[in-house]
Amino acid sequence: MTELRTERLFLRRWRDTDREPFAALNGDPEVMRHFPATLTREQSDAMIDRIDADLAHQGYGLWAVDAPDGFIGFVGLARPRFEAHFTPAMEIGWRLSRHAWGHGYATEAARTVLAHAFTTLAMPALVSFTAHTNARSRAVMQRLGFTRDPAEDFQHPNMTPDNPLQPCVLYRLDAETWHAGPR
Repeated sequence: MTELRTERLFLRRWRDTDREPFAALNGDPEVMRHFPATLTREQSDAMIDRIDADLAHQGYGLWAVDAPDGFIGFVGLARPRFEAHFTPAMEIGWRLSRHAWGHGYATEAARTVLAHAFTTLAMPALVSFTAHTNARSRAVMQRLGFTRDPAEDFQHPNMTPDNPLQPCVLYRLDAETWHAGPR
């Protein structure tokens, strides 16, 4: 399985020692504000098991991320597990502990994942999406060079119509644009 490094970060397979801080991250209402709910420890552990199995099977996926002060969350690639007008697709995504926000870690790690996806894995394009209200993640998508066509925004099929998280924005980046642009 591929491990990735940046100047400050290490993207790697998951360890048992990640379970407690990942459960804390998933239990933080502020971190999970743009998700349907916080996760229990059991749900968080099951998520690690699924993510790590994908990493072992594919060689890529949602890598655990270490910053200089230790585990901070994940950044990586995953296939959306729902049907929408843009699926099947490969998504780049991230979820970081609140203490890791504002340091540029999501952008830094995602840039390395983009390079790996478009060069080593030769993926033709990636998507990224979030709840319309998630300004922080949208800013990361824009810094990475993703673009949004409002006509492609969608109602998340796993959310009820009365859920304020149902309206989602969709951003895209293709390999040709990434190779031609500044990094």
